[in-house]
Amino acid sequence: MKTTTKTTNDPPQLIVIVGETASGKSALAIELALQLNGEIICADSWTVRREVTIGTAKPTAEQQAQVPHHLIDIVEPGADFTAAVFKRLANEKITAITARGKLPILVGGTGLYIDGVLFDFNFLPAGDRQERLRLNECTNAELLQKIADQGLELGDIDTGNKRRLIRLLETNGAEQVRHPLRRNTLILGIVTDRETLMTRITDRVDAMLAAGLEQEVDDLQRRYGWGCEALKGVGYSQWKDYFLGQKSPAELDRTRIKIIKATLDLAKRQRTWFKRNKSIQWLSTPVNPQAAVALATTFLSK
Repeated sequence: MKTTTKTTNDPPQLIVIVGETASGKSALAIELALQLNGEIICADSWTVRREVTIGTAKPTAEQQAQVPHHLIDIVEPGADFTAAVFKRLANEKITAITARGKLPILVGGTGLYIDGVLFDFNFLPAGDRQERLRLNECTNAELLQKIADQGLELGDIDTGNKRRLIRLLETNGAEQVRHPLRRNTLILGIVTDRETLMTRITDRVDAMLAAGLEQEVDDLQRRYGWGCEALKGVGYSQWKDYFLGQKSPAELDRTRIKIIKATLDLAKRQRTWFKRNKSIQWLSTPVNPQAAVALATTFLSK
């Protein structure tokens, strides 16, 4: 591995933990924080929102009492929030945590949030809100036709991802600038075999249902409507047919299956995203916390 020399211009030391949903990122982050005097910055596009708690697997009150967590519950359910805003806030937290003599630990599964910090993305300006709402009413097929009519290149965009299709139209095909990897950074990734991941996701969804996810979604849709940003996430959008149709046990079971499938699909996208980063040091599950601590301690002593 190529070694680098620290300079006075280096950014603060940072540990980053990435991986699929339900892979054990939060547990590892808490263990490292406890042993290394750290504080956690959550890089998750859903836990930033207030009032979505059960379905986002937010750190519990007990976990937050153990270790300070940042960038949770900072946005209203229906408010706009971008990766560019996250990057600015995360960098402010990294500086503040370091100034307190603590170790910042960035943890999450939202790849664009993570990479915005790691590669200092120069994000493009946000698009017009009204135009975005209008485009959001289009089907994916209609968006693809608009993209073709404007002669824009899709590149590696997932054509099933409406958000990315809309963003391509908003930016007229322009791309954000990606800089070299942030110096003074250790990136740990958790890799989970498919069978274990399936079990963990199924168990997590069942636990969410037992904890009152149905009521949480019902409260949100009554207060904000199904167009609310918070209700577009995995674990929330899958309930729409249930609440607008027959709230029967059979439909509840179908909703459960939809959530499990959507969560597995999310995990697949996360896995694909993070595999592109060759600087990640991968840890297999079950993760040996002491092995991770040893890696972190070696990194911090450099």
